[in-house]
Amino acid sequence: MASADHPARVYVGLASPLREILFESRTWDRLQMLAEVDVMPDGADALPAGLCRDYDVLVTGWGTSLLEGLDADRLGLVVHTAGSWRSVITDEVLAGDVVVSQAGSDPMARAVAEFALTMTLTILRHVHTYDRSMQDTRDYIASRQPEYGDSIDALRHGLVGLSRVGVWHAKMLRGLGCDDIVAYDPYFPEEHASEVGVRLVGLEEAMASDVVALHAPVTPETMGLVGRSELDLMPDGGVLINTARAAIVDGAALEDELVSGRIRAGLDVFDEEPLPPSSPLYGLPNVLLAPHVAGATTQARFGQGKAAVDEIERFLRREPLRFVIDPASASRLS
Repeated sequence: MASADHPARVYVGLASPLREILFESRTWDRLQMLAEVDVMPDGADALPAGLCRDYDVLVTGWGTSLLEGLDADRLGLVVHTAGSWRSVITDEVLAGDVVVSQAGSDPMARAVAEFALTMTLTILRHVHTYDRSMQDTRDYIASRQPEYGDSIDALRHGLVGLSRVGVWHAKMLRGLGCDDIVAYDPYFPEEHASEVGVRLVGLEEAMASDVVALHAPVTPETMGLVGRSELDLMPDGGVLINTARAAIVDGAALEDELVSGRIRAGLDVFDEEPLPPSSPLYGLPNVLLAPHVAGATTQARFGQGKAAVDEIERFLRREPLRFVIDPASASRLS
């Protein structure tokens, strides 16, 4: 740990331009006031050999090499700036003496929830349909079909997973007047459900909602969680939103449903990314597609950097950390 004789040292294992995307100048300046900061050289693909001996904190994110094992010689904290951490942090690291914080996940969660809500509103009010028709035909009158959409607060919303994203999504729905929100999450505490504004139910009841949004992490337990039988539970014209991970859903079953036109969907994630040009999802009038960008806002990216620096400051001041990954529950996280 840092002391008066040994100032804190932080190694930022992120190359340019990602550093500039995550850390706006005032956040970077604050980090440099807290500690001596070294950065990964452009073009480097490995962390320094003396990392555990020479630094107190390691900052990781997209592109950081896998941490096979860390000795807590001097290193005390790993702060991960991205959402998913399994490509960087191993179970061995989590079980060791170095604390791991997923600080970047909360700002991203809000942005992802916002995008899920945006997709929902776009589909319910046929925004993408009107736009496509007007752009393609330039026919103002003919483009006003379908004439009516649905009000978001008139429908039942089912959330599959009350992750940080799921909780944010529920709060946003409540803010728009939605009071019929159910959620499936076997690990979410019952006593906190009313605080979020949801009613906990089984997977089958959640899938029978008018709008179903997937917010579960990818774990062995959730792979293929939503299969053909679960999709069958959705009402005709129901809306499925997936800004989480494609592996949660049986991709073939979902394609069949969407090609048939029975349900609608907003999809930001796919079994194969980039989505191949041959995918049958292209051109479907009942499908809204996005190229895995749900968490990508300028403010969310800067928020990830700020959250990391906030966590580092708490660590150096020996204050309680906010985003520590608990090894006991890590198997339920992505």
